[in-house]
Amino acid sequence: MRARFGRPGPRLFRLVWLTLVWILLWGTFSWANLLGGLAVALFVVLVFPLPGVASDGRLRPLGLARVVLRVAADLVVSSLQVAWQSVRPGPPIRSSVIEVVFEERSEALMAALVEALSLVPGSVVVDADAERGVLWAHVLGADSDSEVEAFRARVHVLEKNLLATGITAVRGDRAREPDEEGVA
Repeated sequence: MRARFGRPGPRLFRLVWLTLVWILLWGTFSWANLLGGLAVALFVVLVFPLPGVASDGRLRPLGLARVVLRVAADLVVSSLQVAWQSVRPGPPIRSSVIEVVFEERSEALMAALVEALSLVPGSVVVDADAERGVLWAHVLGADSDSEVEAFRARVHVLEKNLLATGITAVRGDRAREPDEEGVA
């Protein structure tokens, strides 16, 4: 039975967490709320299972600190840039939709990258393809080749930092496979 359902730890945690959220949403603790929350949580966990994330199970604090500091720095700098671009006199701001291709393919990595990039003002991910390892982002003020390459470089640094945390490890079975045209 364990082979079919995997490790019970993450599933049990989600079950307890969802039950707690249910009780908090009702605002009062009662046995009826506890049992109702447990029933709803059990339904959600069994009917909508989350996909497994490849990880060695170790969180690397130094890598996580680098990601947090990098996103915080990008948040401050981008906020100031967007604020200046919105009040500055002159012609309208030009923007670009930029394609970024990644070295690694992982749904967890792509989700973390999309979240981090969308959090920062001035850029929003408009499409992402985890299988091909590509995302497209709309970026304000990126109207020259050097600005486009600077954005791509920033995203690749974020990718490396996210991989260094250990929480978005790439599965060996999801490695790049050549497509019909032989492109990996």
